[in-house]
Amino acid sequence: MAVTLKEVAERAGVSRSAVSRTFTDGASVSDKMRRKVEKAARELGYSPNALASSLTTGRTKLIGLVSNNFHNPIFLEVFDLFTRGLQDRGLRPLLVNLTDETDPEHSVRMLRQYSVDGVVVASSTLPPGFAKAFRDAGVPVVHSFGRSSSAPQVHVVGIDNVECGRMAAQTLIARGYSHVGFMGGPEDATSTQDRHAGFMSEMTKHPNIQTTHSFAEAYSFEAGRKEMLRLVKSNPAQAYFCGDDVLSIGALSAIKDSNLQVPDDIGIIGLNDMEMARWENINLTTIHQPIRQIVTSSIELMVAMLDEPDRYPEARIFPCSVVERDTLRPAP
Repeated sequence: MAVTLKEVAERAGVSRSAVSRTFTDGASVSDKMRRKVEKAARELGYSPNALASSLTTGRTKLIGLVSNNFHNPIFLEVFDLFTRGLQDRGLRPLLVNLTDETDPEHSVRMLRQYSVDGVVVASSTLPPGFAKAFRDAGVPVVHSFGRSSSAPQVHVVGIDNVECGRMAAQTLIARGYSHVGFMGGPEDATSTQDRHAGFMSEMTKHPNIQTTHSFAEAYSFEAGRKEMLRLVKSNPAQAYFCGDDVLSIGALSAIKDSNLQVPDDIGIIGLNDMEMARWENINLTTIHQPIRQIVTSSIELMVAMLDEPDRYPEARIFPCSVVERDTLRPAP
């Protein structure tokens, strides 16, 4: 049987309310009383009931961690960092799969049923309005990997995807390619739109370079492979900026199976610098996204919002950098 609060009170020689205050954040209790209660709790092996505590404090310490792309292995790293980071702060992550979810109001209702104290939307593809629906419902929210804005409606932590598109284009131009392509993720994804816009804005400055674009069905290995198999069948570009690393790895597989060589026949640059991109058999040239800093900053904002729910929304945008590996030819 689980040790009860009454048993701890009897062992410590104090009232049950004193034990309750000892294990309630922010409650008033003397140092002497706290030591007595904690000693009795250790001796009995008592652990406070989190659910019962939430009834007293009005806080569950549950943080909804929601995403809509569980097919992309980059989110294994994202979820690992988020869950450990939240737990280190004494919070409890509630992982929610929003794959194929298009109605933010349904998601708001679902998470409110769990009485979450806040929500982190971890997605680079959902529109800003998705996270705003939580704010409108009075739920503290942070949009991690969200669309950058000078006047965000919710807290946004991520990168400037437009600038990343420019960066990829500049990298291909510096390699001397005369025919380049953009192979993005889903066309309706905000990250795809911004990376494509940045890429094309840079390429318009170089009308002598032939530029094409296409879109994969999803940010997934299978979608990247399928789209590249289609592209190589007719006048493929000399090099592609793929929307992210997992698309790039799918594209590399398609190029190999088409009896072409990377980077001799086709060059590839990705985005994210996920762990797989560094594997020796892949060794992908890519744009590094500072995922750990984004997650840490998102958690800091969430913790601050729990104490100050009306905190004015801000955008924390982190710089990216090109990581040179083996899938682009050297600069001339």
